[in-house]
Amino acid sequence: MLYHLFDYLKDIWNIPGARLFQYISFRSTMAFVMSLTIAMIFGKKIILLLKKKQIGETIRNLGLEGENKKVGTPTMGGLIIMAAILVSVLCFAQLDNFYIILMLTTTIWLGAMGFIDDYIKVFKHNKDGLSEKFKITGQVILGIIVGLTIWHFTDSLKTTIPFVKGNELDYRWFFSFLESEHWGIYAWIFFVVLVTFIITAVSNGANLTDGLDGLCAGTSAVIGLALGLLAWVSGNVIMADYLNIMYLPNTGELMVFMSAFVGAMIGFLWYNTFPAQIFMGDTGSLMVGGIIAVFAILIRKELLIPLLCGVFLIETVSVIIQRTWFKITKKRYGAGHRVFLMTPIHHHFQKKGMAEAKIVTRFIIVSILLAALTLLTLKLR
Repeated sequence: MLYHLFDYLKDIWNIPGARLFQYISFRSTMAFVMSLTIAMIFGKKIILLLKKKQIGETIRNLGLEGENKKVGTPTMGGLIIMAAILVSVLCFAQLDNFYIILMLTTTIWLGAMGFIDDYIKVFKHNKDGLSEKFKITGQVILGIIVGLTIWHFTDSLKTTIPFVKGNELDYRWFFSFLESEHWGIYAWIFFVVLVTFIITAVSNGANLTDGLDGLCAGTSAVIGLALGLLAWVSGNVIMADYLNIMYLPNTGELMVFMSAFVGAMIGFLWYNTFPAQIFMGDTGSLMVGGIIAVFAILIRKELLIPLLCGVFLIETVSVIIQRTWFKITKKRYGAGHRVFLMTPIHHHFQKKGMAEAKIVTRFIIVSILLAALTLLTLKLR
């Protein structure tokens, strides 16, 4: 809103300083500061409100050290993250940019879905929360919206292949051999399915990672910073040409959104670090994962997600391995066996006696390393 207001004022009254709002760097910085401030100042008030309403986390007895101390800790902290992002983006982003509209839609859509899940758990006393079918359906609908919107506004199916010199891939290539006039439609259907899979996988990966104080928020802030830099160079014609990467007009505006996202995550960490005063709950984790997934897709860096979101990937794969091996051994030997002491894998390290704060710190360090490697793909080919 402020972008459009000052854009109007500079043309009508030529107010000094109004032109600052034309610069993405200025608005990104302001979005970061505002988001961080909102999360820190209003976060405390939201925590007190949640405590007053007795909206606390119900911790399952997993036999982990210190878990009893977490019982009753306020949850639904994702509301803090959502509020900080939305207010900052609405103030400083160019709201007629379709990339920004898609990111706002993603934030509200998955935030609302996570809120319903938390509401069922807390107020309906149903530990299972929202059914898996409902969650998947919501993520699939969002994937279809994102895929079709990209189709409508860009009509491009190109993406970036990491570590390759000629690093552009057109998804249409996979279907060019079909002797049909509709082969291009098949390519778009494939793209929409791929987008849906990525959103579902990353949002669920973030949800699994949200098991220790500060783990999901810390790793997500690192991932967000890397994605913001990728959006900036992709949307800057000079930098895109210098780095020999795909130039994507108008994606530079996404830097404003991601600055607000990183500010919200850091502000939330103020209260979420060990020992946590609040948990983000599914309201936050599903939304955070979805934001990361859709953002990567919009800047055509979705093939970098396994590297950049490596912590999410490891957490998810550990659960898949554990469940699969347990089912196989139970069917074969009559008793299920486990590969890890407990999954997601951060609980495995807890079971081995490692302190929670140390696990979180090391996972964040790994996330920083993966983010650095992701940025290196801009030149490492």
